[in-house]
Amino acid sequence: MSDDLLTKGVRRLDWADKHMKVLAEIRRRLIKEKTLEGVRLSMALHVEAKTGMLAITLQEAGAKLRLASCNPLSTDDSVALALKEKFGIETYAKKWETSDEYYQNLNSVLDLGPDFMIDDGADLITMVHTARTNLLSKVKGANEETTTGVIRLRSMAKEGKLRFPVISVNDAHMKYLFDNRYGTGQSTFDGFMNATNLLVAGKRFVIAGYGWCGRGIAMRAKGMGANVIVTEIDPIKAIEAKLDGFEVMQMIEAVKQADVVISATGCKDIVRREHLEVMKDGCVLGNSGHFDNEISKQALEEYGGSPKRVREFVDEYSLPAGRKAYLISEGRLMNLGAGQGHPVEIMDMSFAIQALALEYLVKNHQTLQPQVYNVPSELDQLVAKLKLQTLGLQIDTLSPEQRKYLAAWQEGT
Repeated sequence: MSDDLLTKGVRRLDWADKHMKVLAEIRRRLIKEKTLEGVRLSMALHVEAKTGMLAITLQEAGAKLRLASCNPLSTDDSVALALKEKFGIETYAKKWETSDEYYQNLNSVLDLGPDFMIDDGADLITMVHTARTNLLSKVKGANEETTTGVIRLRSMAKEGKLRFPVISVNDAHMKYLFDNRYGTGQSTFDGFMNATNLLVAGKRFVIAGYGWCGRGIAMRAKGMGANVIVTEIDPIKAIEAKLDGFEVMQMIEAVKQADVVISATGCKDIVRREHLEVMKDGCVLGNSGHFDNEISKQALEEYGGSPKRVREFVDEYSLPAGRKAYLISEGRLMNLGAGQGHPVEIMDMSFAIQALALEYLVKNHQTLQPQVYNVPSELDQLVAKLKLQTLGLQIDTLSPEQRKYLAAWQEGT
């Protein structure tokens, strides 16, 4: 059985490697220049094939690393096994981790005594600032992958609690424009289909949040024939959703007609008791945000009792008046809990940014203050240019006269 699982994991890594050409180009340079030689690196990311290729890249470039999952439900066990058995990467992750196992694994990767960290959701960084403060003097910097994590870290920095520089990989154009929008958009429906095997066309999908992730989910739902309603707290994003062709209303009204509700906000209690009380019978609830608190499981259990597992990734709650509600992946991020995560070519760009941002930190950490930094624009541009090359695309450049024209301030020059 383990041999079959190992073979599956190796094949998934090989497939990812073939389609991650930008990361491969960066790997060749990092190996040649030995920038990461001897760097001790603790990582908490979704342990699947694309993450595996990032870990392999950084190890081959000279880093000594340990890897844990950043979510109890997002590990591909075949890939975790392959990383350990074939590539010798210390990997502490399995699917369906308990909460205790999850934090034990995070502690295991921190036991390395990292110089740098790569985090997704900021749990590693938070632990170093709370339970593992003995490591603070050693850590020189970190990368953060997600919107949710960056929100936490900016709050820490504002309060003067952040003790080392963090690069917000999430805010790189080559991350959020593609990963958050096209990646989340597609992978959410990979998770939805795998979990439910239900039709999208003709259903009313309520998308909570119209940030980059919500935009992507709404766009894909519309493209597959769903009738889409968007809920928002930001008036500008609400107007944008309306002008993009979606209905916009409050959640309390939307759930009355929703067949499916998907949350992607980075906030808690998006679906709560008051919504369950008026929810349409048979509504399917899913979350593509990082933490499992966007759909209140406490409210579901208080109002609907203990869940009944009706499919591998679907729990049924029995609401009053004979109504049923169905929760995907225990409210955890459905695109990795029930699916395989973002497409390979999307994560090629995101993890290329991760590798370059780590290199930047290694070279520049001594001049950086303990705050959250955006990815330097030249790294964004480099990844964009490499991606164009892998796609076989060429674009125009400005002529000398055009540069002169754009630089002039006098009218008509």
